[in-house]
Amino acid sequence: MTRVDFYHLQKAPLESVLPKLCEKAYSTGSNIKILLGTEERVEFINSLLWTYAEDSFLPHGTKKDGFIEDQPIFISADTSNENNAKLLILADGAMPDLNVLSEYDRILNIFDGNDPIALNNARSYWKQIKQTDAELHYWQQNDKGVFEQKA
Repeated sequence: MTRVDFYHLQKAPLESVLPKLCEKAYSTGSNIKILLGTEERVEFINSLLWTYAEDSFLPHGTKKDGFIEDQPIFISADTSNENNAKLLILADGAMPDLNVLSEYDRILNIFDGNDPIALNNARSYWKQIKQTDAELHYWQQNDKGVFEQKA
């Protein structure tokens, strides 16, 4: 059964949350796929993960970097699981077909709760996933920007 965690951003933006989630995920030793809504955002996130902190290193790449199947973290706007990832991170409105989700053991869906369209899309996606056998979890940032699991 696939576990799907929804991360509701309210205080901190994706640019500060995504690298931290990637660090935690990378420490598990499993390959990671970051699926974004557009190719433009792929290049932005690729650059961000190289520069977000001087004392951190997250090995990652995109199609432009090559060696796709060897990338521990692969960033793309394409739903293919090119690096045989076990963890899928969805951001920037990426909502693949439900059959894609079954390829992964765990999925993190990060959405901006301050954007009404993103919020409505996340609610709709939650309802779609709830119709499957996936295990759903919901996390929301508190006033300090810390994620708390909600029932």
